[in-house]
Amino acid sequence: MSALNSMVALEKSRAEAGLWMVDAPLPDIGPDDVLIKVNATGICGTDIHIWNWDDWAANTVPVPLITGHEFAGEIVELGRDVTGLRIGQRCSGEGHLVETDSRQSRAGKFHLDPGTRGIGVNVQGAFAQYLAMPAFNVVPLPDDIPDEIGAILDPLGNAVHTALSFDLLGEDVLITGAGPIGIMAAAVARYAGARHVVITDINAKRLALAEHVVPSVVTVDVSCEALEDVSARLGLTQGFDIGLEMSGSQAALDQMIDALVMGGKIAMLGIPPGKSPVDWSRVVFKAITIKGVYGREMFETWYKMIAMLQNGLDVSRVITHRFDVAAFRDGFDAMRSGQSGKVVLSWS
Repeated sequence: MSALNSMVALEKSRAEAGLWMVDAPLPDIGPDDVLIKVNATGICGTDIHIWNWDDWAANTVPVPLITGHEFAGEIVELGRDVTGLRIGQRCSGEGHLVETDSRQSRAGKFHLDPGTRGIGVNVQGAFAQYLAMPAFNVVPLPDDIPDEIGAILDPLGNAVHTALSFDLLGEDVLITGAGPIGIMAAAVARYAGARHVVITDINAKRLALAEHVVPSVVTVDVSCEALEDVSARLGLTQGFDIGLEMSGSQAALDQMIDALVMGGKIAMLGIPPGKSPVDWSRVVFKAITIKGVYGREMFETWYKMIAMLQNGLDVSRVITHRFDVAAFRDGFDAMRSGQSGKVVLSWS
C-alpha cells in the first residue's frame, strides 16, 4: 500500500448547496473489507440532490460526508479474512450495504434488506482517491470493460433491473423518461428482443441522445406529438405490452396506463415528487401489474449486465461529458443543466 495517510475527496462539508474538495484521512479497512483505489466515478441524480441540498438530502445525509457511489477502480489492500479477491484486481461495486440477519437477506434477496445503507449517502462514499468497501459488495471487472463503463454500472444496473422485470421478447415497450437510465433501459430492451421500443420525454436534447445511443428506438416529444399517433403508425392496435416508468412524472405514468394493453405490466423506477393522485380504477379495470423497482438485484443484475456488455450491449455513447476531478464543478454543472447524459470524473 501507499505510504499516504490522506487523500483528496469531494465532501458535503456543510448543510448547504455544493460539494467541497478536501484532504480526508485514508479510510481504514476491517477484516472483511477491501481498500479500492478509485480511477473513475459517475455523477448520479442522487448526487445532484445532495449537491442541491434539497429536503430529501437534508433529512437523509449526515454532514460531513464524502459522497458518490458510482465508481470503478482497483483493489490495493485486502482485509485479513478476505478470500477470492486479489491486489491489483479491477472492480466496481454494489453501493447498497446490507445486513445479513433480515428475513429478506436470509432468503438471498439482499436488495430487499430493510437495513440497507448507501455508500455516499449514509456512509463514506466513492468521490475520493480511495474507498473502503466490504468484500461482499465488490464486483470484479473483466478486462474488456473499461473504467468509464465500470463507473456507470450502478445506473446501468437500475436500467437492467427495471427492463428485465418482465419478459420483453417480442413485446412492444414504452419507456417514459429519456434520462440516462431510461436511455440505457431502451438499449437493454432492444438487446432483450423487444419488437418496438418507444421512449418519451419533453426534452429534445435527451431524445436526440436516445437516438444516438439506441439508433432503433422511436422517440416521442409528448409536448408536440401525440403518443396515440405514434402507436397507430407502429400498428399497435391495442397498445403497449410493457411500460418502464423512468421519469418520476405523474403525467407520464397516467399516459403510460392509458397506452397499455389490457393486462399490461409496468416496472416503475421513477419517483413522483410528494403524494400523487392515481385513478386506481383504470389500473384495476385494465388488470395492470405495477412493480416498484429499487436498486439492483444482488448480484444477478450485475451478472446479467456484465454478460450483456461482453456480448454486444453498447451504452458507451450515453457518456456525454468527461472531466478531471479537479473540474468537478463543471461536471456537476453539466448534470444539473438537464442537457447531459452520464458525466464521468477521472481520478487517475
